[in-house]
Amino acid sequence: MKVLITGAAGLVGQNLIARLAGRDDCELVGIDKHPSNTARLGALHPSLKVIHADLSERGAWEDALDDTDVVVVGHAQIGGLDGEEFRRNNVVATERLLEAIARRGGRRLVHISSSVVNSTAVDWYTETKREQEALVAASGNPQVVLRPTLMFGWFDRKHLGWLRRFMDRTPVFPIPGDGRFVRQPLYVGDFAAIIAACIDHPRTGCYDISGQQQIEYGALIRDIHAVVKPRARLVHIPYTVFWTLLWLYARLDSNPPFTTRQLEALVIPETFPVIDWPGIFNVPATPLRRALEETFLDPAYSNIVLDF
Repeated sequence: MKVLITGAAGLVGQNLIARLAGRDDCELVGIDKHPSNTARLGALHPSLKVIHADLSERGAWEDALDDTDVVVVGHAQIGGLDGEEFRRNNVVATERLLEAIARRGGRRLVHISSSVVNSTAVDWYTETKREQEALVAASGNPQVVLRPTLMFGWFDRKHLGWLRRFMDRTPVFPIPGDGRFVRQPLYVGDFAAIIAACIDHPRTGCYDISGQQQIEYGALIRDIHAVVKPRARLVHIPYTVFWTLLWLYARLDSNPPFTTRQLEALVIPETFPVIDWPGIFNVPATPLRRALEETFLDPAYSNIVLDF
């Protein structure tokens, strides 16, 4: 079976490939447009076919679809300050991919959507991910759609991974407000196992893949702090002060890891549906504390940092 993974050098793609690369019943091909992270993916897996390409533009990358059995649609713009980047990488790239698939008679899809399609947040990521999912649904390909919540794990460059590294660079780590914003973080190792189950056992439908455990943001930060034992001391600061600091940081960095829009989404009081995905996909849920330990203490992957 040949599996093509788009967005292969990102969080989900890197974790999925790390878990599938040792199988002898599966030929993997990864496509990504990020130059340094794509190079790192190839260095980690020398036998893997890695294609550096921008899916929003037609090109030789389309040839990889010729004998592909399954396409894992994993490319996405997650953060940034340019709305056009979200449209190009979430919408236009998906249109080009689906057009290339249609010219070859269709393929089985595993689409990595997001829980934000059910969110009340209004931002570039949410809006373009909704549009991306609608494109996949309308394509006519046999497909399963997975909507994960906020993920963490190996190769996490933006969310909990960046926050953990920030704890080593500063004497004080700020938590906005009282930190009592309920989150449902999903361990990407579990999510990668769900994707693998969908590759091995074709299914259709749409599944909300939420973290099984609800936890307040402040408590989550304290758990990370307890696992990694960094130099930073945890301090609560007013939300408005935190927002202003992020705004100022964005004036100095054109691609900040955490933005005011993400902070605004963070404090929205909402939870996501919890289904029995361990039973549906036969994938046991990793307890949150053990998942944090695997994420930040694993000798092989915990110190690999992707570029922004």
